[in-house]
Amino acid sequence: MIELEGVPELIDPVMVAAFEGWNDAGDAASTAVAHLDREWKGEVFAALDAEDYYDFQVNRPTVFLDNGVRKITWPTTRLSVVRVGGDKPRDLVLVRGIEPSMRWRSFCNELLAFAHELGVEMVVILGALLGDTPHTRPVPVSGVTSDPDLARTMDLEETRYEGPTGIVGILQEACTHAGVPAVSLWAAVPHYVSQPPNPKATLALLNRLEDLIGLRIPLGELPEDARAWQLGVDQLAAEDSEVAEYVQTLEEARDTAELPEASGEAIAREFERYLRRREPGAGPGPGPGVATEGGDSPFLRDPGSGRTRPPKPEQPGPESVPGPESVPGPESVPGATGENPPGEAPESGSPETEGPDGEGPENGGTPDGDPGK
Repeated sequence: MIELEGVPELIDPVMVAAFEGWNDAGDAASTAVAHLDREWKGEVFAALDAEDYYDFQVNRPTVFLDNGVRKITWPTTRLSVVRVGGDKPRDLVLVRGIEPSMRWRSFCNELLAFAHELGVEMVVILGALLGDTPHTRPVPVSGVTSDPDLARTMDLEETRYEGPTGIVGILQEACTHAGVPAVSLWAAVPHYVSQPPNPKATLALLNRLEDLIGLRIPLGELPEDARAWQLGVDQLAAEDSEVAEYVQTLEEARDTAELPEASGEAIAREFERYLRRREPGAGPGPGPGVATEGGDSPFLRDPGSGRTRPPKPEQPGPESVPGPESVPGPESVPGATGENPPGEAPESGSPETEGPDGEGPENGGTPDGDPGK
């Protein structure tokens, strides 16, 4: 079933996954995995068969020219492997794709088959949601799990969420039932600036991932992009007194809520990250090989580099992401939001949850608010 020739034996591998769509406000999560793949020169070794999981009227294939020859790239989920060098090298299995339109249980089982075959020790799923958080403050990132022991040993929240969920929640539960440790990391994106990209949220997810798996992640231009993004939103907000007043209200609520956390764990975590970045020889190492074509594998090889992007449906955020109380205010900063942003509040409605055949929510519905759910 699985063709893995050319993939070397992995060292303490961790699978890191993100999916465009419902649980990816501002494209923050999928961009984070794309950043890891780019910085560490990941090699794609497999792609799930798009025919099995995607509605091509929702996520359309794209046509491109390759030396004058027309080719098609199908929307799918691709897997790549990167080797991280340093004193304690370890490998990451990166999973990046689009939330499937159907057969979610089969989709998760295929990913878990790869995880078992590759000896993955832990699965980390990245997500992003819209919330009442000001763009001027650090992006809140919550780490949640369904495993009480994992929550205790890794200082994570044990999810108590009940409600509609997306592929992030389904995959995490599938991992738990299969005995694979699984964690979801959720970044809260300001709901009034939901249009992608959001480099500040992407940066926050990578920093939390770095803390979780103990690896130094090369950030490239992300810190500068995050500063430029915040400056741009500052300028847009300054042009509208109502928006500026609303942001100030969010800032005051956030600062009041987080005063007790201004010491202790937060400072220690930041100091550890600072020390890790000073360690020599913590950069990326050489990449692994690529799986060969052929065999009886049901997976399509990656035919090209083109990508499709699904329409951005609305989605509520997870309840367990800490943040200030909801403050009524303007829906968006003028010129800074797009149509159909993901991550609306849970009260805005919810889609049909996964049916008996494991199918996902209808396109255009509102997604889950659950970190890790």
